[in-house]
This record gives sequence, C-alpha cells and structure tokens, in this order.
Amino acid sequence: MSQLFPMSDRVRELDARLAEFMSAHVYPAEKEFAAWDHDTGKRWTIPPLLESLKEKARAAGLWNLFLPNAEHGHGLSNLEYARLAERMGRSLIASEIFNCSAPDTGNMEVLHMFGTAEQKSQWLTPLLAGQIRSAFAMTEPEVASSDATNIGLPIVRDGDDFVLNGRKWWTTGAGDPRCRILIVMGVTSPDAPAHRRQSMVLVPMATPGVRVVRPLQVFGYDDAPHGHVEMAFDNVRVPVVNLIHAEGAGFEIAQARLGPGRIHHCMRSIGLAQRALDMMLERARERVAFGRPIGEHGMAQEAIALSRCEIEQARLLTLQAAATLDAVGNKGAKDLIGMIKIVAPRMACAVLDRAMQVHGAGGLSQDHFLAQAYAGARSLRLADGPDEVHIASLARSMLKA
Repeated sequence: MSQLFPMSDRVRELDARLAEFMSAHVYPAEKEFAAWDHDTGKRWTIPPLLESLKEKARAAGLWNLFLPNAEHGHGLSNLEYARLAERMGRSLIASEIFNCSAPDTGNMEVLHMFGTAEQKSQWLTPLLAGQIRSAFAMTEPEVASSDATNIGLPIVRDGDDFVLNGRKWWTTGAGDPRCRILIVMGVTSPDAPAHRRQSMVLVPMATPGVRVVRPLQVFGYDDAPHGHVEMAFDNVRVPVVNLIHAEGAGFEIAQARLGPGRIHHCMRSIGLAQRALDMMLERARERVAFGRPIGEHGMAQEAIALSRCEIEQARLLTLQAAATLDAVGNKGAKDLIGMIKIVAPRMACAVLDRAMQVHGAGGLSQDHFLAQAYAGARSLRLADGPDEVHIASLARSMLKA
C-alpha cells in the first residue's frame, strides 16, 4: 500500500504527531467523555475537557487539517488528508478535538468556496476558530430524500427577506448548545428544471421560528450533546443576503460539499474498523475459551483474516478515489466516490460485527466502544445518500460507458 500511495514527508510527520497526541490525550479521555454522556444532568452540555483538548490541539498545530486552502488550513490534498482522517477515525471523539468534524468541515468548505466576504467574516471565521458549531439541514421527513429533487421546504422571497416554512430531520449537530448557524437547502424556484429549483441559505439558530422538535436516536444512541434532530421552520425570516452563491445553485453546492466529505467519512470508517480489528487481535490473544486462547480457534482466525483483507481493500479504494478527486475533480471521480461510499460503511459494519462477536456479550455493552461505533457505521449506509442510490448511479455510469 505504501508503494501505491506513499505518504509525503510532511504527511508522515503530521500523522506521527497526530498519533502521539491521540495516545497522550484523546484515548485516555474517552472514559471521561463516556461518563459525562451517561450523566443525565450533563449529557446535552459540553464537557470542559473537550475545550481544553481543543486548545491543546490548536497549540500543537493540529488544527483545521481538512482544509485544502493553506490560508486557513494546512493546504493538504484530499489524498494527503485521507491518511489523517483515518487516524482520527479511530476514536469517536477525536475529529472535533482537531476541528475536523462533520458537519462543520463541509459547512466551512461551502463558506470558503461560495460565501461572500460578509458571510465568511460572520460565520466562517468563528467556525475556523472552533468558537461555534454549525449544522446542515437537507433531509426532510415527508419525502424520500434519497431522491434529492424531492426536497421541498419552501424558501419564498418577500421583499428583502426569504421566508422558510417546513420540516427537516437528521440535522446533525443542531442539538449542540454551541450550534449558531444552519445551512438550509430548500426550494426557491419551484418552476425551474429539477436540479435548479433549490438553493442554500444561512439561517442563524436564534432566528424566531427555528425550533428543535426532538432528538433522533440510532439504535438507542442520540449522540448527545451534538445530536441528530428534527427541526421545524415556522415563518422563519432571514435577509436575502443570507443566500449562498446564487438562487438555484443548491445542487451545485451540495456536490462540491459531498465529494471531499465522502472521502472523509470513508477514511474515518476505515480508522474505526482498524481499531476494532486491533481490539479483536488483543482479545483473541488474551481471552481463553475451551482451554485455548480464542485466537487459536478457527472461527476467530477467520474473523481476523477477513477483516484485515476487507480493511485493506477499502483503504486502497478510498485512497484511489482521493487521488482521482485531486487529479480530475468531483465529476471525474464520481464513480470512485460512489464505490467507496458503498464499500467502506459496509466493510466497517462487518468488521465491527465480528469484533463484537469476538468480545462476546461485553462487546454489546457500554464497556467497549464497539456497539456505538457500529451504530455510527450503520448510519453511514444512509447518510450522504443510501447505498441503493450509489449502486444505481454507478451501474448507470458503467452501462453508458
């Protein structure tokens, strides 16, 4: 693998520093974060330890690693950042500590690429500094949002304002008390062609009429304090200057946002699976059943070997997609990005499932991170487009070619 996609000296150095920081600060903090999350009086608030770790990461120069723009980030390519995303993906708490967590990363990229100077000053600057958080409101409960042309929340021009009415759900991050801004996708031009009807607008969380209806759970996990929430927009009024880029540009912006974002998601999934495999190996060496270490039993050996094969396959494919995205852009890399979105979450689910099996009943409990990690990996088979959409799109592309 290193010969096919060698790390530059700069990325190797960043990865080593990242690994050292995570060993020293991130992994030891996981138990404290879990205890905070299990305290019903605290779980929708921010652990003070999180902010102190963010300060340490920023001081260490491990901050905004995802941004390809050297002015605000480290100027890394998608291929270079992919390695670091995998490293951060090994811990469920790591990405935010380095200001590299979704949906903020995608929102910052949108503002960097398409925002006006005023929008950047008001929202991008504090996001880059980690002072606030954001959310992206696209999916709707009343329609099959896997077909994004169905998204229909009306954004109606009224003088110098837009007025929004409707519902959104699975708006990740909107439950966070630090969430200050939403990017909302809705319909501004209902009579335009299907892919030119929708626009994106900036909606401050404090705007009258914006309401969190409820947090949504995934297999019982609500991912407090960030959450995935259902939201109501009741006569929400924002100035027209909050429009991002142009009317009818919603799909254009979404594609620019989702290409790199899918690389990030998939590499984090690979990091998650790699940690699960490492845990599986440790368990197989140390746990004894029927007079022998579990690792001497054929079923455990199969689980370990298959997991190694699948992780390596997904890693190589994702690195190829990242390299292609760097070389030819979103359009040229479309098929490969679709392929990794199909492969990586399924791989992570399979590896995590085996790891839970090797850990026995304990693997299902809060004593290990495996069950919560599985819930996140399973969610990714729907987030940013369900498997079926990517499979159909890939097949159509192949048939045309």
